[in-house]
Amino acid sequence: MQIVHDLKNQLNGLKLYATFLRRRIEKNERPEDEQETVRKLIGGLDRAAEDLSLIVRYGQPVELKKQPGFEIDKVLRTICTSLNETSSQQITLKENSDAVQGDFDHFKLTDALKWLSIGAVKHLDSEHDGGAISVSVKEAANDRGTAVVEWSGLRQLDRDPFRSFAGSDEIKLALAEKIIQAHGGSAAFINRKFVVELPLA
Repeated sequence: MQIVHDLKNQLNGLKLYATFLRRRIEKNERPEDEQETVRKLIGGLDRAAEDLSLIVRYGQPVELKKQPGFEIDKVLRTICTSLNETSSQQITLKENSDAVQGDFDHFKLTDALKWLSIGAVKHLDSEHDGGAISVSVKEAANDRGTAVVEWSGLRQLDRDPFRSFAGSDEIKLALAEKIIQAHGGSAAFINRKFVVELPLA
């Protein structure tokens, strides 16, 4: 992990120089394409630093602070609303008459559900159901103590998205799986769906 911290320090140094360069270019009213190039450079450095932070987080044990009353459907509804405001792709929550709630770490499980939802949108099958991802949450028919969350409408993938680590989104999916496993659950890609099972107690 020390290597990752050293790399982050180097990236922060590069970002500092790039920020100085951007200010000088803006001050001298350089052409827009030059300003855009520097903005992209800074954005790339930010993404690389974020990926390194996620790798550090993935390498550490998941310590949970469980609290009662985490309503999975309510949290998913908030996540879907937020994503639909910032993305051209749509994600909809299938309404459930009964609230599904349990004892979970509110912050960590919210992160995991958000990353799974973002990952689902990224892997959307545009020909499915009008080009939208649908999310459902319910208690398992054979085990009333288990919640099942499914993201439907994904395209067929040639790799396990929870194991590829091929970029920011895949790192987040791997970390989401680790958080879910720490809660005693599981996450998998099955029949073009993300399927998560979580024990409610």
